[in-house]
Amino acid sequence: MPSGKKEVKKEGPQQEEDFAKVIQEDLECLQKVRDELSKVVVGQEEIVNSFLKAFVCSGHVLIEGIPGIAKTLIVRSLASVVKCSFSRIQFTPDLLPTDIVGITSYDDKKGFYVVKGPIFHNIILADEINRAPPKVQSALLEAMQERQVTIGKETFMFDSPFFVLATQNPLEQLGTYPLPEAQIDRFLFKLNIGYPSTHEEEQILHKNITLNQFEHFNLQPVLTPERMQEMQQNTKKIYLDKKVEKYIVRIVDATRHPDKYAIRSGKLIAWGASPRASIGIFIASKAQALFNGRTFVTPQDVKDVALDVLRHRIILNYEGQASGISTDDVIHEVLSRVPIS
Repeated sequence: MPSGKKEVKKEGPQQEEDFAKVIQEDLECLQKVRDELSKVVVGQEEIVNSFLKAFVCSGHVLIEGIPGIAKTLIVRSLASVVKCSFSRIQFTPDLLPTDIVGITSYDDKKGFYVVKGPIFHNIILADEINRAPPKVQSALLEAMQERQVTIGKETFMFDSPFFVLATQNPLEQLGTYPLPEAQIDRFLFKLNIGYPSTHEEEQILHKNITLNQFEHFNLQPVLTPERMQEMQQNTKKIYLDKKVEKYIVRIVDATRHPDKYAIRSGKLIAWGASPRASIGIFIASKAQALFNGRTFVTPQDVKDVALDVLRHRIILNYEGQASGISTDDVIHEVLSRVPIS
Protein backbone atom coordinates (compact mmCIF):
# COMPACT_ATOMS: atom_id res chain seq x y z
CA MET A 1 0.00 0.00 0.00
CA PRO A 2 2.66 2.61 0.82
CA SER A 3 4.39 1.94 -2.52
CA GLY A 4 1.04 2.45 -4.28
CA LYS A 5 0.66 5.86 -2.68
CA LYS A 6 4.11 6.87 -3.83
CA GLU A 7 3.22 5.90 -7.40
CA VAL A 8 0.16 8.17 -7.30
CA LYS A 9 2.30 11.09 -6.11
CA LYS A 10 4.75 10.52 -8.93
CA GLU A 11 2.03 10.23 -11.53
CA GLY A 12 0.10 13.32 -10.43
CA PRO A 13 2.56 16.04 -11.55
CA GLN A 14 3.31 14.10 -14.74
CA GLN A 15 -0.38 13.88 -15.56
CA GLU A 16 -0.77 17.60 -14.93
CA GLU A 17 2.18 18.33 -17.19
CA ASP A 18 0.77 16.10 -19.91
CA PHE A 19 -2.63 17.76 -19.65
CA ALA A 20 -1.00 21.20 -19.85
CA LYS A 21 0.58 20.14 -23.14
CA VAL A 22 -2.81 18.95 -24.40
CA ILE A 23 -4.35 22.33 -23.53
CA GLN A 24 -1.56 24.14 -25.36
CA GLU A 25 -2.13 21.97 -28.43
CA ASP A 26 -5.85 22.78 -28.29
CA LEU A 27 -5.05 26.47 -27.96
CA GLU A 28 -2.76 26.33 -31.00
CA CYS A 29 -5.51 24.62 -33.01
CA LEU A 30 -8.00 27.32 -32.01
CA GLN A 31 -5.52 29.99 -33.05
CA LYS A 32 -5.25 28.36 -36.46
CA VAL A 33 -9.05 28.51 -36.72
CA ARG A 34 -9.00 32.22 -35.89
CA ASP A 35 -6.22 32.86 -38.39
CA GLU A 36 -8.24 31.19 -41.16
CA LEU A 37 -11.40 33.07 -40.23
CA SER A 38 -9.51 36.36 -40.38
CA LYS A 39 -9.13 35.81 -44.15
CA VAL A 40 -12.86 36.45 -44.49
CA VAL A 41 -14.09 38.12 -41.31
CA VAL A 42 -12.89 41.67 -40.64
CA GLY A 43 -12.73 42.53 -36.94
CA GLN A 44 -15.31 40.88 -34.64
CA GLU A 45 -12.53 39.13 -32.69
CA GLU A 46 -14.59 38.96 -29.49
CA ILE A 47 -17.59 37.54 -31.32
CA VAL A 48 -15.44 34.90 -33.03
CA ASN A 49 -13.87 33.98 -29.68
CA SER A 50 -17.31 33.66 -28.09
CA PHE A 51 -18.48 31.39 -30.93
CA LEU A 52 -15.46 29.14 -30.40
CA LYS A 53 -15.94 29.10 -26.62
CA ALA A 54 -19.55 28.01 -27.07
CA PHE A 55 -18.41 25.41 -29.59
CA VAL A 56 -15.89 23.81 -27.21
CA CYS A 57 -18.58 23.90 -24.50
CA SER A 58 -21.08 22.05 -26.74
CA GLY A 59 -23.37 25.04 -26.23
CA HIS A 60 -25.53 27.14 -28.52
CA VAL A 61 -25.53 30.88 -29.20
CA LEU A 62 -28.26 33.47 -29.63
CA ILE A 63 -26.97 36.57 -31.37
CA GLU A 64 -28.66 39.92 -31.75
CA GLY A 65 -27.51 42.50 -34.25
CA ILE A 66 -28.57 44.59 -37.18
CA PRO A 67 -28.44 43.10 -40.71
CA GLY A 68 -25.22 43.16 -42.69
CA ILE A 69 -22.62 42.69 -39.95
CA ALA A 70 -21.34 39.26 -41.03
CA LYS A 71 -23.33 36.96 -38.74
CA THR A 72 -23.99 34.46 -41.54
CA LEU A 73 -20.50 34.81 -42.94
CA ILE A 74 -18.82 34.00 -39.62
CA VAL A 75 -20.87 30.83 -39.12
CA ARG A 76 -20.43 29.64 -42.70
CA SER A 77 -16.69 30.27 -42.50
CA LEU A 78 -16.44 28.48 -39.17
CA ALA A 79 -18.15 25.40 -40.63
CA SER A 80 -15.68 25.38 -43.52
CA VAL A 81 -12.62 25.77 -41.28
CA VAL A 82 -13.62 23.00 -38.86
CA LYS A 83 -14.72 20.74 -41.74
CA CYS A 84 -18.30 20.44 -40.51
CA SER A 85 -21.52 20.25 -42.50
CA PHE A 86 -23.48 23.50 -42.50
CA SER A 87 -27.14 24.39 -42.96
CA ARG A 88 -28.88 27.75 -42.95
CA ILE A 89 -32.56 27.85 -42.07
CA GLN A 90 -34.35 31.11 -42.89
CA PHE A 91 -37.17 31.47 -40.37
CA THR A 92 -40.38 32.89 -41.83
CA PRO A 93 -43.97 33.23 -40.56
CA ASP A 94 -45.15 30.33 -42.75
CA LEU A 95 -42.42 27.90 -41.67
CA LEU A 96 -43.56 24.57 -40.23
CA PRO A 97 -41.80 22.29 -37.70
CA THR A 98 -41.52 19.61 -40.39
CA ASP A 99 -39.60 22.08 -42.56
CA ILE A 100 -36.86 21.88 -39.94
CA VAL A 101 -36.85 18.32 -38.63
CA GLY A 102 -38.17 16.40 -41.67
CA ILE A 103 -41.15 14.26 -42.61
CA THR A 104 -42.28 10.69 -43.18
CA SER A 105 -43.21 10.14 -46.83
CA TYR A 106 -44.57 7.22 -48.84
CA ASP A 107 -43.58 5.70 -52.14
CA ASP A 108 -45.29 2.78 -53.90
CA LYS A 109 -41.95 1.02 -54.36
CA LYS A 110 -40.14 1.96 -51.14
CA GLY A 111 -43.12 2.22 -48.82
CA PHE A 112 -42.81 4.66 -45.90
CA TYR A 113 -39.46 6.42 -45.61
CA VAL A 114 -38.02 9.39 -43.75
CA VAL A 115 -36.90 12.60 -45.41
CA LYS A 116 -34.57 14.34 -42.99
CA GLY A 117 -34.77 18.11 -42.61
CA PRO A 118 -31.99 20.72 -42.67
CA ILE A 119 -31.35 20.36 -38.95
CA PHE A 120 -29.33 17.21 -39.65
CA HIS A 121 -26.01 19.02 -39.92
CA ASN A 122 -23.15 19.84 -37.55
CA ILE A 123 -23.57 23.61 -37.62
CA ILE A 124 -26.98 25.25 -38.00
CA LEU A 125 -27.69 28.91 -38.61
CA ALA A 126 -31.26 29.71 -37.54
CA ASP A 127 -31.62 33.09 -39.23
CA GLU A 128 -34.12 35.52 -37.67
CA ILE A 129 -35.60 32.91 -35.37
CA ASN A 130 -38.13 35.38 -33.97
CA ARG A 131 -39.92 35.58 -37.34
CA ALA A 132 -41.29 32.02 -37.01
CA PRO A 133 -44.31 31.11 -34.83
CA PRO A 134 -43.75 29.56 -31.36
CA LYS A 135 -44.44 26.00 -32.55
CA VAL A 136 -41.52 26.19 -34.99
CA GLN A 137 -39.24 27.83 -32.42
CA SER A 138 -40.07 25.04 -29.98
CA ALA A 139 -39.18 22.37 -32.54
CA LEU A 140 -35.71 23.85 -32.95
CA LEU A 141 -35.12 24.48 -29.26
CA GLU A 142 -36.25 20.99 -28.29
CA ALA A 143 -33.84 19.54 -30.83
CA MET A 144 -31.08 21.71 -29.37
CA GLN A 145 -31.75 20.45 -25.86
CA GLU A 146 -32.27 16.77 -26.65
CA ARG A 147 -29.85 16.61 -29.61
CA GLN A 148 -32.32 14.31 -31.31
CA VAL A 149 -35.66 14.46 -33.12
CA THR A 150 -38.51 12.04 -33.64
CA ILE A 151 -39.93 11.75 -37.16
CA GLY A 152 -42.93 9.48 -37.35
CA LYS A 153 -42.08 6.54 -35.10
CA GLU A 154 -38.31 6.81 -35.40
CA THR A 155 -35.93 8.80 -33.23
CA PHE A 156 -32.74 10.11 -34.81
CA MET A 157 -29.66 11.31 -32.94
CA PHE A 158 -27.63 14.17 -34.38
CA ASP A 159 -24.02 13.75 -35.36
CA SER A 160 -21.47 15.45 -33.11
CA PRO A 161 -20.50 18.19 -32.87
CA PHE A 162 -23.89 19.89 -33.04
CA PHE A 163 -23.90 23.68 -32.80
CA VAL A 164 -26.82 26.07 -33.31
CA LEU A 165 -26.47 29.80 -33.81
CA ALA A 166 -29.75 31.67 -33.88
CA THR A 167 -30.03 35.32 -34.88
CA GLN A 168 -32.54 38.00 -33.98
CA ASN A 169 -33.05 41.32 -35.72
CA PRO A 170 -33.65 44.01 -33.05
CA LEU A 171 -34.86 46.63 -35.54
CA GLU A 172 -38.18 45.13 -36.57
CA GLN A 173 -40.90 43.97 -34.18
CA LEU A 174 -43.85 43.84 -36.60
CA GLY A 175 -44.69 40.27 -37.53
CA THR A 176 -42.24 38.73 -35.09
CA TYR A 177 -42.71 36.24 -32.25
CA PRO A 178 -40.32 37.01 -29.38
CA LEU A 179 -38.73 33.93 -27.86
CA PRO A 180 -40.17 33.00 -24.45
CA GLU A 181 -37.68 33.40 -21.62
CA ALA A 182 -37.82 29.67 -20.80
CA GLN A 183 -36.69 28.89 -24.34
CA ILE A 184 -34.02 31.59 -24.51
CA ASP A 185 -32.56 29.94 -21.40
CA ARG A 186 -31.46 26.99 -23.54
CA PHE A 187 -28.81 29.11 -25.25
CA LEU A 188 -25.44 29.10 -23.53
CA PHE A 189 -24.56 32.62 -24.72
CA LYS A 190 -26.42 35.66 -25.93
CA LEU A 191 -24.15 37.99 -27.90
CA ASN A 192 -24.71 41.51 -29.18
CA ILE A 193 -22.92 42.52 -32.38
CA GLY A 194 -22.38 46.20 -33.01
CA TYR A 195 -21.06 48.27 -35.90
CA PRO A 196 -17.47 47.84 -37.09
CA SER A 197 -14.93 50.60 -36.53
CA THR A 198 -14.18 53.00 -39.38
CA HIS A 199 -10.82 51.30 -39.95
CA GLU A 200 -12.49 47.88 -40.14
CA GLU A 201 -15.17 49.19 -42.47
CA GLU A 202 -12.49 50.45 -44.85
CA GLN A 203 -11.18 46.87 -45.05
CA ILE A 204 -14.71 45.54 -45.55
CA LEU A 205 -15.02 47.65 -48.71
CA HIS A 206 -12.41 45.45 -50.37
CA LYS A 207 -12.90 42.17 -48.53
CA ASN A 208 -16.59 41.35 -48.54
CA ILE A 209 -18.80 38.55 -49.71
CA THR A 210 -20.80 40.87 -52.03
CA LEU A 211 -17.86 41.59 -54.32
CA ASN A 212 -16.06 38.28 -53.81
CA GLN A 213 -17.12 34.66 -54.10
CA PHE A 214 -16.86 32.71 -50.84
CA GLU A 215 -14.62 30.14 -52.54
CA HIS A 216 -12.13 32.87 -53.51
CA PHE A 217 -11.06 33.28 -49.90
CA ASN A 218 -9.60 29.77 -50.08
CA LEU A 219 -10.36 28.80 -46.50
CA GLN A 220 -8.47 25.70 -45.41
CA PRO A 221 -9.92 23.16 -42.95
CA VAL A 222 -7.63 23.11 -39.92
CA LEU A 223 -9.83 20.96 -37.66
CA THR A 224 -12.04 17.92 -38.01
CA PRO A 225 -15.27 17.12 -36.15
CA GLU A 226 -13.39 14.37 -34.29
CA ARG A 227 -10.70 16.81 -33.18
CA MET A 228 -13.34 19.28 -32.05
CA GLN A 229 -14.99 16.58 -29.96
CA GLU A 230 -11.62 15.94 -28.30
CA MET A 231 -11.42 19.64 -27.42
CA GLN A 232 -14.90 19.48 -25.94
CA GLN A 233 -13.85 16.59 -23.71
CA ASN A 234 -10.61 18.35 -22.73
CA THR A 235 -12.56 21.47 -21.78
CA LYS A 236 -14.65 19.46 -19.32
CA LYS A 237 -11.46 18.20 -17.65
CA ILE A 238 -10.14 21.67 -16.80
CA TYR A 239 -9.94 22.04 -13.03
CA LEU A 240 -12.40 24.29 -11.21
CA ASP A 241 -11.80 24.73 -7.47
CA LYS A 242 -14.59 24.52 -4.88
CA LYS A 243 -14.01 28.18 -3.97
CA VAL A 244 -14.60 29.19 -7.57
CA GLU A 245 -17.73 27.01 -7.65
CA LYS A 246 -19.08 28.90 -4.65
CA TYR A 247 -18.23 32.19 -6.35
CA ILE A 248 -20.29 31.14 -9.39
CA VAL A 249 -23.23 30.20 -7.18
CA ARG A 250 -23.03 33.53 -5.32
CA ILE A 251 -23.10 35.48 -8.59
CA VAL A 252 -26.24 33.69 -9.73
CA ASP A 253 -27.79 33.96 -6.25
CA ALA A 254 -27.20 37.72 -6.34
CA THR A 255 -29.50 38.00 -9.35
CA ARG A 256 -32.25 36.30 -7.33
CA HIS A 257 -31.65 37.93 -3.91
CA PRO A 258 -29.93 41.24 -4.68
CA ASP A 259 -30.64 42.65 -1.20
CA LYS A 260 -28.21 40.15 0.32
CA TYR A 261 -25.38 41.71 -1.70
CA ALA A 262 -26.44 45.39 -1.50
CA ILE A 263 -27.06 45.60 -5.25
CA ARG A 264 -28.82 48.91 -5.90
CA SER A 265 -30.18 47.89 -9.31
CA GLY A 266 -31.69 44.78 -7.75
CA LYS A 267 -35.05 46.55 -7.44
CA LEU A 268 -35.20 46.49 -11.26
CA ILE A 269 -34.98 42.69 -11.49
CA ALA A 270 -38.26 40.83 -11.93
CA TRP A 271 -36.68 37.36 -12.20
CA GLY A 272 -33.13 36.25 -11.53
CA ALA A 273 -31.08 33.70 -13.43
CA SER A 274 -32.02 30.00 -13.50
CA PRO A 275 -29.81 27.04 -12.48
CA ARG A 276 -28.86 26.77 -16.16
CA ALA A 277 -26.96 30.02 -15.62
CA SER A 278 -24.78 28.39 -12.95
CA ILE A 279 -24.14 25.43 -15.24
CA GLY A 280 -23.40 27.78 -18.14
CA ILE A 281 -20.86 29.83 -16.19
CA PHE A 282 -19.32 26.63 -14.84
CA ILE A 283 -18.53 25.18 -18.28
CA ALA A 284 -17.94 28.52 -20.06
CA SER A 285 -15.32 29.56 -17.48
CA LYS A 286 -13.46 26.35 -18.30
CA ALA A 287 -13.49 27.33 -21.98
CA GLN A 288 -12.19 30.76 -20.99
CA ALA A 289 -9.34 29.08 -19.08
CA LEU A 290 -8.56 27.05 -22.20
CA PHE A 291 -8.39 30.25 -24.26
CA ASN A 292 -5.94 31.59 -21.70
CA GLY A 293 -3.82 28.43 -21.98
CA ARG A 294 -4.50 27.26 -18.42
CA THR A 295 -5.58 23.93 -16.94
CA PHE A 296 -7.51 25.59 -14.12
CA VAL A 297 -10.22 28.25 -13.76
CA THR A 298 -9.67 31.59 -12.01
CA PRO A 299 -12.32 34.02 -10.72
CA GLN A 300 -11.41 36.34 -13.60
CA ASP A 301 -12.39 33.59 -16.06
CA VAL A 302 -15.78 33.54 -14.38
CA LYS A 303 -16.13 37.32 -14.72
CA ASP A 304 -15.07 37.20 -18.36
CA VAL A 305 -17.93 34.88 -19.37
CA ALA A 306 -20.61 36.06 -16.94
CA LEU A 307 -22.03 38.75 -19.25
CA ASP A 308 -22.58 36.40 -22.19
CA VAL A 309 -24.12 33.70 -19.98
CA LEU A 310 -26.37 35.95 -17.85
CA ARG A 311 -27.41 38.61 -20.39
CA HIS A 312 -30.54 36.73 -21.51
CA ARG A 313 -31.32 35.08 -18.18
CA ILE A 314 -32.14 38.16 -16.11
CA ILE A 315 -35.60 39.64 -16.65
CA LEU A 316 -36.12 43.29 -15.77
CA ASN A 317 -39.40 44.58 -14.40
CA TYR A 318 -41.37 47.44 -15.96
CA GLU A 319 -39.46 50.03 -13.95
CA GLY A 320 -36.16 48.63 -15.23
CA GLN A 321 -37.34 48.62 -18.83
CA ALA A 322 -38.68 52.17 -18.54
CA SER A 323 -35.48 53.47 -16.94
CA GLY A 324 -33.35 52.37 -19.88
CA ILE A 325 -31.13 50.18 -17.71
CA SER A 326 -29.87 47.05 -19.50
CA THR A 327 -29.22 43.63 -18.04
CA ASP A 328 -25.55 44.24 -18.81
CA ASP A 329 -25.60 47.16 -16.37
CA VAL A 330 -27.11 44.95 -13.68
CA ILE A 331 -24.56 42.19 -14.28
CA HIS A 332 -21.66 44.67 -14.05
CA GLU A 333 -22.91 45.77 -10.64
CA VAL A 334 -23.38 42.16 -9.52
CA LEU A 335 -19.78 41.33 -10.48
CA SER A 336 -18.51 44.39 -8.65
CA ARG A 337 -20.44 43.61 -5.46
CA VAL A 338 -20.23 39.82 -5.06
CA PRO A 339 -17.11 38.86 -3.07
CA ILE A 340 -14.72 36.38 -4.64
CA SER A 341 -14.02 34.60 -1.36
